[in-house]
Formats: sequence, C-alpha cells, structure tokens
Amino acid sequence: MIWDDLLSERDRKVLSTGRFGRRMGFGDHPAVLCIDCQVYMVGDSDEPHEESIKQFPSSCGHEGWVALEQTAKLLEAARPKGVPIFYTVFTQSPDGSDAGVYALKRDLIHSPNWALENTPGSEISLLVGPHAGDIIIPKKKPSAFFGTPLLSYLINRHIDTVIVTGGATSNCVRASVFDSFSYNFRTMVVEECVFDRYEISHKISLFDMDRQFADVVSLNEVLDYLSRFGRNEGDRR
Repeated sequence: MIWDDLLSERDRKVLSTGRFGRRMGFGDHPAVLCIDCQVYMVGDSDEPHEESIKQFPSSCGHEGWVALEQTAKLLEAARPKGVPIFYTVFTQSPDGSDAGVYALKRDLIHSPNWALENTPGSEISLLVGPHAGDIIIPKKKPSAFFGTPLLSYLINRHIDTVIVTGGATSNCVRASVFDSFSYNFRTMVVEECVFDRYEISHKISLFDMDRQFADVVSLNEVLDYLSRFGRNEGDRR
C-alpha cells in the first residue's frame, strides 16, 4: 500500500496481532461524496504545488489536479447507474464572522483565489463540475456531516455505502470519513481520488483510515463494483 514505506516492523506486528485492517466491503446502495473539490484547492491548471500556490495559496497543486481527473472517471461511471452524488463546498465570509476558532489557526486570506464566499476560488472545479440532480452542500467545518443535512439525505436514499473523494486527505476527508464510520456507513476512500498538500499527511491519513475506519480502495475496484449495477439500479435521488 502507499503507506508501506512508513511502517516499522513493530507497526506491522501490531497490525497483524491486533487484527486491524479487515475489509468491510461495499454494500448495496452507494453514494459518492466529493469533498471540497474546489478551485482554491487545486488551482485552475495542472501545475506543481510550488507554482500553483503563488496564485492559489491553499492549492494542493499537481496531485490535486490528477486526483480530480481520476474522480471525473468515477463520476462518469456512477451517473448512468443513478448513484447519488454529493458535493461539499467550504467557504468563509470575507469578514471572518463565521470562522470561529479556525481563525486562531489560519489567517483569513483576502484573495479571490481562496475560499471566500462568491469568489472564483470557492467554485467547484470544472474538472468534476456537478450535473443536474447532484446535491451541493455548503459547510463551515472539516466534516461533511457537521452542521449539514448530509446525513438526512443519505438516510432518505437508503444509502449504506459512502464512496469518498476530494481533499484534503488529512483534513476534511479524514474528518468526514470518521463521521461516516460513526454513523455506520460502509466508507470507501478511493486512493487515486483523494489528495493533500503534504505527502506524509496523505499517507498517514490513508493508513489510519484503512486500519480501522474505512476501506482504502483503488479506482479500479470502485469501477468494477459500479459496473455490476443494472442501469439506474442504484438510483436513490
């Protein structure tokens, strides 16, 4: 796995002895969750991180761009099957009034290329832009569930499997996965479709999620799973 180079022999023994990392597997009624796939997260072109952040101060650069290209493939496979697709959009008020304690950890960036409300940076990237029938959920905190109607939408559609994409792996993806697990959804993190600014945070977060809270799966596994659905069989819109 992508995190193998970070594990010591002691870590491997703990995993094996403690029987961590079992597969929960896909369920019967999936939904796709695209977390903060916004322009401020990846920029408006495929550039190395060090170049992208010159214009987009929170960009994840090339890694984010590639992850969204892979996410587009997943969405292309999910839509004909009627699989519900949810997008979260993180924004901040330009005056910082809704930042809460986040303002104590991160400066409010007054740039149209950041996550301020009604700016180009806050828009969903055209690489994975929503279609009619997709649901866009505004949020103010890391988890897609905190203070949003996401849980009620999933319950209403009888969802049992949440397929997670987006960024950043160590922040909003991780927080959303932990909440998804806590609500007893089978939670699948698509390795090629999540991204982070920090390579070590990306790897460690995938490891932490996979060992106990989610299945980290490949895009090919998800595409194979979706291919077994009859047309519109997964429709819960």
